[in-house]
Amino acid sequence: MIRCGEFSVENLWIQRGLPFRPIMDAETVFRRRWAILGVMSLSLVIVMLNNVTLNVALPELSKDLQADNTELQWIMDAYALIFGGTLLVMGAIGDRFGRKGALQLGLIMVAGASALTALYADSSNDVIAARAVMGLGAALVMPATLSVVVVVFPPEERGKAVGIWAAMAGVGAPIGLIVGGWAVENYDWQMVFWINVPIIIIALLLGLILVPKTKDEKERPLDPIGAFISVAALGSILYAIIEGPSVGWTSSEILGIGALGVILSAIFVSWERRVEFPMLPLDFFKDKGFTMGLVALMLTFYVMFSFMFTQMLHFQLVREHTALEAALRFLPLPLGLMPAAANSDRLVEKFGSNNVVATGLTLVTIGMLIFTTVTIDTDYTKLALIFFLLGLGMGLTMAPATTLVMDSIPADKAGVGSATNDTSREIGGALGIAIGGSVLNEYYQRNMVVPEGLEYLGQLPFESFPAAMEEGGGLLAEGNLLGLQLIENAQLAFVEGMVASVYVAAAIAFIAAILVKRFMPKRAIYEHD
Repeated sequence: MIRCGEFSVENLWIQRGLPFRPIMDAETVFRRRWAILGVMSLSLVIVMLNNVTLNVALPELSKDLQADNTELQWIMDAYALIFGGTLLVMGAIGDRFGRKGALQLGLIMVAGASALTALYADSSNDVIAARAVMGLGAALVMPATLSVVVVVFPPEERGKAVGIWAAMAGVGAPIGLIVGGWAVENYDWQMVFWINVPIIIIALLLGLILVPKTKDEKERPLDPIGAFISVAALGSILYAIIEGPSVGWTSSEILGIGALGVILSAIFVSWERRVEFPMLPLDFFKDKGFTMGLVALMLTFYVMFSFMFTQMLHFQLVREHTALEAALRFLPLPLGLMPAAANSDRLVEKFGSNNVVATGLTLVTIGMLIFTTVTIDTDYTKLALIFFLLGLGMGLTMAPATTLVMDSIPADKAGVGSATNDTSREIGGALGIAIGGSVLNEYYQRNMVVPEGLEYLGQLPFESFPAAMEEGGGLLAEGNLLGLQLIENAQLAFVEGMVASVYVAAAIAFIAAILVKRFMPKRAIYEHD
């Protein structure tokens, strides 16, 4: 019998809290655990990159494919909608049939759709379809990455490992902006898709060699009815959130689909309570660690994506940076986030999850409040320091909250637990962009002043900040100085809207800090023991 110290392999597996019997022996898995984490992190970054990389390529897509605003919106939304709507189901599939297989299949789907788009897409519909397939692949990948990390690492190292995973999840979006900006600035929009292929090939090859096969050994039957209802419910809710700003929050379409999502969610809850083998055991939510971890993550991602959305516009349209220049200015955020997330386990061990997460959210609140003093002329050094502070706060929030969520559920449900964790992030991010964008637009319209003599432009400068900037630039090119005044007024109105959006984000972060301090436990009760 193979020995590792004083334990047999079988005993080692039990002692380290690993809930599956792998094809490769436990000693090998334990020895490779950090390399496995590297593969999971690489796979995770691919998912997060694809959330945002295409944002900076939209102008090029518009010109090359003659895509209108609606089509451009759906190029972005198809990925987010399918990804967020199917996360729970794909996590459950990974638990039932194998997380490694789900990971590999998802990566192949993303790579295949990316390559075909880069080679053959000649219409916006082609790109929309490809993005939907990529979203489905990503929904297989993301829960698998976290669930594999949870079951490979022993309890005493799990906090550190999940912290690194959370750090990669947090920095994926800023890195995606940089990668997308570089690709568009130096090549064309197709390069945004080609970037996926070599990274995925590396992840696939390393995964085949290093990653063990794991699944729920109890082999519970699937819950197809629950799966269908969850996809319909989450899809409806996400559609209403994503489309609300453009269609109108009070439109019959958004109100109707939003109401449908709420009704379907209630039906899902009722069904999961009755079915013998639920896809998502609702008893998980009785655990304050699980529930408050999800709340903290959702609200943190609200703040993060709301802020990134407004700042990308701020850097490009107000400060007139290129896409790559704008993306590079986000670097202080991941530079703060990565070390904070990776080392948060030590702070949790000393002070408890609730105190660390509440501190992180408080730092985010302070950073946001400082940002409300920003003007058009504010030096970037101040912005960089604010971004770094926000990164520290987000790192101290994301990693401990994620660890708490995963430690509060049994390991045989790691896939669906991870998917629930990821869904909360996705809903938070979608809400951040939708509400943050709506607040910005409302305050921009309220504060925008069109110079006398330009009344013939009608409502256009009020309705769209980019349109106001474009009209102002055109007037300046003709030698009309009213164009300069129009640009300055639009910039001032935008900054007013941006500050209002940041105030909302600061309030949400502060409320989250209070809730976490009050209701989040210091430690997980379950912890896979």
